[in-house]
Amino acid sequence: MLKVRLLGVPEITGPDGAPRPVRGYQALGVLARVLLADRPISRRQLAAELFPDTVDPLGALRWCLAALRRAIGPNAMVGDPLTATLPEGSLVDALCIDDPAFDPLLAGELLQDSAPEASGTEFSTWLLVERARIAARIDERLRRDTLAALVAGETERALILARFAVLRQPFDEGRQILLVRALVLSGRPDSARAHADLVDALFLRELGEPASPALRSAARAGLADPPPGPGPASVVETLLEAGTAALAVGATDAGIDCLRRAAALAEAMDDTALTSRSLVELGTALIHSVRGQDDEGILHLRSAEEMALRAQNRPIACKAVLELSYADALAGRRPDAQRLAVRALELADGDQAQFATAHAFAGFNLADWGRHGEALHSYDLSLEAARSFGAGRREAWTLGLGSWCQMRARRLEEAEIWARDALDRCESQHWLSFRPWPETVLAEAQLRSGVSPASVLGRLEPTLALSCQLSDPCWEAAACRVIGLAHEVNGQVSQALSWLGRAVRVACGFTDFYAALQTRILFDQARITLGVDPDVAAPMIRNLLSFAARAHADVELDAAVSLHLAAGQRGRKVSALDYI
Repeated sequence: MLKVRLLGVPEITGPDGAPRPVRGYQALGVLARVLLADRPISRRQLAAELFPDTVDPLGALRWCLAALRRAIGPNAMVGDPLTATLPEGSLVDALCIDDPAFDPLLAGELLQDSAPEASGTEFSTWLLVERARIAARIDERLRRDTLAALVAGETERALILARFAVLRQPFDEGRQILLVRALVLSGRPDSARAHADLVDALFLRELGEPASPALRSAARAGLADPPPGPGPASVVETLLEAGTAALAVGATDAGIDCLRRAAALAEAMDDTALTSRSLVELGTALIHSVRGQDDEGILHLRSAEEMALRAQNRPIACKAVLELSYADALAGRRPDAQRLAVRALELADGDQAQFATAHAFAGFNLADWGRHGEALHSYDLSLEAARSFGAGRREAWTLGLGSWCQMRARRLEEAEIWARDALDRCESQHWLSFRPWPETVLAEAQLRSGVSPASVLGRLEPTLALSCQLSDPCWEAAACRVIGLAHEVNGQVSQALSWLGRAVRVACGFTDFYAALQTRILFDQARITLGVDPDVAAPMIRNLLSFAARAHADVELDAAVSLHLAAGQRGRKVSALDYI
């Protein structure tokens, strides 16, 4: 079997295991570009990307293709547009990241130490984006494998994976939380606490703030001490009821504490049904709380799913999978979120409430992926199901998030209608804490439709005040972003950048912030800065490219590539990218 290694130092090995050397970094760049392209590439385009300053770019490309055919086989890299045509059964590591046999511990950077030296801006941009995209997929695989190992009790394997993930990105708190939990579950609670101390000190020294409470929570040996009192099952039911009631009125800390104690007591009783139900409620609360503790919540949800499936309790398993899908969508892990949404629909068994939620979360993920038509179809299915049994809050949520999708699909009139409908549902459901989102979307849709910036700013002042009162960083950052856009339309660029700077600070201050919103904020900040100071904008754009690629924000990524190219060509005019 022919093997092509692109993740790390590139190498081609034959069926006998002997290496087949390829001379020149440019040839390896050609191989990677053709293998990883989402559509066939013409020879002329490839030559222009890799050999822009060469006297005979097509001749240089032919030399590279001949070198690759000597290593791979006479039928490889032929035609125009080019096709790779590898021998049957060939293995390309970069195309097998989701295969069970793929080992993320052995994966390095795409074309590591082998970037073609004479390539042009287009190829360099492609390589920058593709490296970030593949790194994100490897990180997703590491996370998936770590969670699976923890749930299966393979703690040593989980520990190895978690340590490797932390080495890749030590300032990602989610990775640190998984490592701390792996230390606890492998019987090393003292090491877990010591590592949490080190991470706290590292974050404080390098980032100016300690890690969130979720890191300390992950270092607990148990969920909580079970309370004394009457029958344990009755206590669990009471704690679950008290916890959900507290969360409903915004008493987050008290609600989560009750749910922790419920899960601990159910676990001590060795009651699988109660434990899985309690863990679902706890995991959901941790993910949806204002200062969400998503990674701990995901661990509880995975455990709940496994328990529920063993007990053949499909409704609880479905709810766990739904919340896992939402958490992945929120963080920008799009392929995983989509797989989980499909799985949730399979588990729903005709339950209209779970059907509505599954399609709502699927639409949420697809919209931020840039697949607006599919997203709106999912939102329509969710609304139809929610209305069939009077689920007012699910309808409000779907309309609110759907209105943002309508706007990004350039359907401004529909965006306004959906946002107003969402606000009506919030009013009828007395759902104050969600109101800032549709209010912000409505303001942006009106701004894009030509409503005066002064009117938009007047609408957003109370929205921002409410967001701050609720201590909700997502709503605050969203309002700050649209206030910045209103100032930009008004010609007040410095005020626009000031408000966007505040939005960035809020967005980057939380490890589990809404990835799609953060991408849009970073994009608007980089776009406006480019028109003021290209040198200051350049690192912003590079950061944006990496973030958008990792979050699978395909629409924003394409626009960021245009910004990157514009930054490298000072005389090039940037189109109206603020309306993507």
